[in-house]
Order: sequence, then C-alpha cells, then structure tokens
Amino acid sequence: MRYLTFALAKGRLAKQTMKLLEQIGITCEEMKDPKTRKLIFVNEELKVKFFLSKASDVPTYVEYGAADIGVVGKDTILEEGRPLYEVLDLGFGKCKMCVCGPESAREYLEHKELIRVASKYPNIAKEYFYNKKLQTVEIIKLNGSVELAPIVGLSEVIVDIVETGTTLKENGLGVLEEICPLSARMVVNQVSYKLEQERIQKLINDLKELTAKGE
Repeated sequence: MRYLTFALAKGRLAKQTMKLLEQIGITCEEMKDPKTRKLIFVNEELKVKFFLSKASDVPTYVEYGAADIGVVGKDTILEEGRPLYEVLDLGFGKCKMCVCGPESAREYLEHKELIRVASKYPNIAKEYFYNKKLQTVEIIKLNGSVELAPIVGLSEVIVDIVETGTTLKENGLGVLEEICPLSARMVVNQVSYKLEQERIQKLINDLKELTAKGE
C-alpha cells in the first residue's frame, strides 16, 4: 500500500486539521514533539505522511503530486488558482475577503472610478474588480500590513482578509464590500484521487460526517 501524503499550512490551520484527523483515527505522534526538527512525519501503521509548508506553497505541492492531499485557506486556493479538486470545507478558520478603506472611498466604488487597490492577493482583487464589478483599477501588490496603504495615500482601498475588523477600526478603515467567505478547505491532487479513490473518499466521508456533527 502506498503512503497518502498530506501537506498542511503551518500554524493554527495544521493544529486544527490534526485535531480533526485524530477524531477519525488518523494520528501522528511525531508531530506532537515541540522540539522536533523533522520535515516529514510518518505513521507507518496507517501508511500516511505529513509535512508542513508555507500556506501559499500547499496548492503547488498538491498540484504537482508531491502531496496527495492539502489543507489550506480558501484565500490561498483562489489566489493560486491551480488545478485541484476542492473536496471539503472543514468549517474552521472562518473569515471574509473584503474591499476595505475609509468611508470616503465608498463613492469611488459606487461610481466605478479608476482607483488604486493594494493587496497581498492581486489575483483575487483582479478577478473581483475586473470580472465581477467590471471596474478598471490599478492593483498594487504588498506583502506586509496592507492597512497602511490607504492611510499613507498609496491606494484608495485595499483587498484583505477580515476576521473581526478590529485592526481596520483602529486605523479609521472599514469594510466597504464583501468579496467572498473564507475557511479552511481540503484539496486533492487530481491523479491521486483516481489512484486512491477509495481511501481518499473514505477520508472525505468520515470528515464530512464529523464536521456535520459539529455544526
């Protein structure tokens, strides 16, 4: 039997995923050691392997088959736009992708004016403004605190993830438009799914049942 390999986004997402998997009997003791320097964790008995990676790399590992299954936020899936099967909404890590800015920027959006939009997610921003809103904008990619952009005059608005909105409020910004809801999703490599359909489908069904109970 071949190994099923999971790529998990480092941090909170990986911890919550492992909690879920443990509830359906998929465990990996090696991962619980806080001092470990290992990159790949194996459960020989169940023939599963896990590795942690930067969230934005998870879809790449899955697309190229280095991982059969990945767990990552919907924001990363949309931004990366890779050919994967998105098989399950795991229901945690819930937040929203929004257009945010000062209240004064609302009219630019309503009148579809040519404005500058700063974001860590240029592809999501482009898709929303160009294809959904049909508004021509200039998109500026930033890697750090995007909230700064409208405050220092780099852009009129930003496209970013909003959980509580506290950071926005503290900086005199607010949500002007909602783009889409986000949460942790499970993605599967297209070839792996064909090869390991039975095992992967069982995993999906078990998790579906579990997440349905939790709702």
